[in-house]
Amino acid sequence: MNKSVVFALGFVLSGMFISAQTFDKQAPQGFDIEKKEIPHGKIDTIQYESKTVGTQRKALIYTPSDFKKGNKYPVLYLLHGIGGDEKEWFKNGTPQIILDNLYAQGKLTPMIVVLPNGRAMKDDRATGNIMAKDKVEAFANFEKDLLNDLIPFIEKKYPVKKDRENRAIAGLSMGGGQTLNFGLGNIDKFAWVGGFSSAPNTKEPQQLLPNPAKAKELKLLWISCGDQDGLMPFSKRTSDYLAENKIPHIFYIEPGGHDFKVWKNDLYIFSQLIFKPVDKTKFSEFTVFGSPAESNIRNAQFPQILPNGKAIFRVKAPDAQKVQIDLGKKYDLKKETDDVWTATTDSLSEGFHYYSLLIDNVAVADPSSKSFYGMGRYASGIEVPFAGDDYYALKDVPHGDIRIQNMYSKITNSWRRVFIYTPPGYDKNVNESYPVLYILHGGGEDESGWAMQGKTNLILDNLIAEGKAKPMIVVMPDANIGPAGFGNFGIRNLQMFEKELKESVIPFTESGFRVKKDASNRALAGLSMGGIYTLYTGIQNSEMFSSLGVFSSGWMLPMLQNVADDEYKFLAENKAKFNSNIKNFWIAMGGKGDIAYKNGQMMNKKLDEIGIKYSYSEYPGGHTWPVWRNNLYQFAQLLFKN
Repeated sequence: MNKSVVFALGFVLSGMFISAQTFDKQAPQGFDIEKKEIPHGKIDTIQYESKTVGTQRKALIYTPSDFKKGNKYPVLYLLHGIGGDEKEWFKNGTPQIILDNLYAQGKLTPMIVVLPNGRAMKDDRATGNIMAKDKVEAFANFEKDLLNDLIPFIEKKYPVKKDRENRAIAGLSMGGGQTLNFGLGNIDKFAWVGGFSSAPNTKEPQQLLPNPAKAKELKLLWISCGDQDGLMPFSKRTSDYLAENKIPHIFYIEPGGHDFKVWKNDLYIFSQLIFKPVDKTKFSEFTVFGSPAESNIRNAQFPQILPNGKAIFRVKAPDAQKVQIDLGKKYDLKKETDDVWTATTDSLSEGFHYYSLLIDNVAVADPSSKSFYGMGRYASGIEVPFAGDDYYALKDVPHGDIRIQNMYSKITNSWRRVFIYTPPGYDKNVNESYPVLYILHGGGEDESGWAMQGKTNLILDNLIAEGKAKPMIVVMPDANIGPAGFGNFGIRNLQMFEKELKESVIPFTESGFRVKKDASNRALAGLSMGGIYTLYTGIQNSEMFSSLGVFSSGWMLPMLQNVADDEYKFLAENKAKFNSNIKNFWIAMGGKGDIAYKNGQMMNKKLDEIGIKYSYSEYPGGHTWPVWRNNLYQFAQLLFKN
C-alpha cells in the first residue's frame, strides 16, 4: 500500500478487542506465502451423506497444526463463489497457508475450517452454464444441506463445539450472499457471520432481517467489499439497513475489485476476529476505505465517509505549497509522493455541510464534489448519512418534479428564476388544483437552496406517499432582493420582498399552475433571512395565509430593532385577527447552537406577552441544512389539514 493511502486511512486498531492484540488494517506482505519453518495444519477431503440432495457429497476440511482429538474446536464454514466448488478456496485462496501463518504468530483461535460445495445438486461440478436456473437454485438449496446434513456430520465425526457461539459462516461472492442469507436467517445456529463481496443472490435487507433487533444476538456481523467492486451496492444496502436499525456490524471497505486478492485479505482479518471477545463499540472504526459521499460527482471516489462519520479527502495538487479543507474547522492535508494531498477529518455531524478547498490560501470548489450556491458563492458540499435520514431518501414511491421557471418581476424590472415542485400526478390529474407552500432560502443562498441542499422534492414525495402530507405545490423564489449584504439589510428589503411576493411571485404561480387561490390553501415559510421575510410578510398579510413557518430565525437585533418594535405593535393591535387567520404559526430552532437561537427566544417571549398563538420546536444541529430539512418535514405535515 502506498504512503498516501496509509496516511489517508491510517488508524490504530489496538484496544478494539479485549484480547488486547493489535490487528493489521490490511494483510501484510507475505501473509499468504508458505513458511517451511512453522507447523502446518492439514487439508483433507471428506464425504458425507446428503439427504437433501440424495447423494454423497464432498467437502474439504482444514484442521490446525496442533489438532488433537481430545480437544474440542469451534468451526468456520467457508463458502466459495458461483464459478467454484469445494476446492476454489484451496486452489486460489490458500486458506491453509494464511491460517498456518496466523497460528504461528499466535493471532488465531484454534479452529476447524470446513470448505463445502455450495451447489447442492447431484451434479455439483462447476461446469457448463454456471448461471443455469437449476444451478443457481442449488445455491439456495444448500441451506438445507448445510444445516441438516453437513453440520450434523461434522459434529458427529470431529471434536467440535456444538453451540452457536462456536459456529461461524463466511463466504465470497455467491458464497457471501449465501452467508448473509443463511447466517442471518439462522441466528440460532451461527454467532459469527462474514459476507465477502456478497453477490446479487443476497436477499433484500428487509427479507434478511425482518426483525433487525435479532441480529444483536450475533457476536460479529462482518460485511466487506473491494472499493472497485461492481457488487458494492449489495453490501452497502445491507450495511445501510443495519445502520438505520442500529445493529452493530463491521462494514469493511478495502482497496480492490472482485478477486482473491480482496478475499484473501478478508479471510486474514475475519479469521482473527472470530471465537474471541470483541468490543462492538469499536466496529465503526474498523475499515480501510469509506463510502464515496452521495454528494460526489459521478465516479469520484473521494471524499469518502467512514462509518464513524469521519471524512477522507484526497486532492491532487502537485504545485501547491499548502492545502486545507475548510469545514468551519480547517484541516491541513499532507502531501504524499504521488502529488496527492490527504487528510481525515474528525467525526462530522449528520447531513449536509458546505466546504471549500484552500489551495495556498485561495478558496476553491472541490472538483470531486457537487457545487451548491451558499455562503454567497458556489461552494462544495458533502453529505454525511445518518440513521434518521430515511425521510429524504430516494425511494420507490411516486415522484413529483422540480421545474425551473423564469419569472419577470415588476418590482425589480428583471427576470427572476423560480424553482417549483409539483407533486406526483400533477400532469395527469388535470382537473385537480393544489394548495401551495411558498418557501424561502437564507442569506448567502438562492432559489436553488431548498431544491438542492434542502431536498424538498424527496421530503414531499415520501410524505405524500405515506399519507402524512397533502399533495401540494412548493414555490421556491429568489429572496435576494434590495440592498445587498446584511450590513444593508433592513426595512427596504422587507418591503420589496413583500411587494414582489404579492405582485409577482403569487400571480405568476396562480396564472401558470393549478393552485387553489384562497388563504386556507396558501402557506409561507422560510429559514434564517427567509424566516425574517416570512415574519414581516406574514404578519402584515395574515389574511393571505393559513400557516407560517419560521425556521432558525427571529428579528435580528439590534439591526432590526425598530422593525421588530413596529411588528410587535401591529400584532398587539391585530391580535385577534392574526390568531384567527393563522392556523399554524410554527417556529423552530436548531437548538442552543443555532446562531439565531437568542433572537428567537426573545421573539417567543414577546409573542407570549402579546398573546400570539404559536407552536415551538427544536431539532439539534445549529444553523444548518440538516435542521431545516427536518423543519420542512415536520411543518409540511401540518399544512392544509381541515
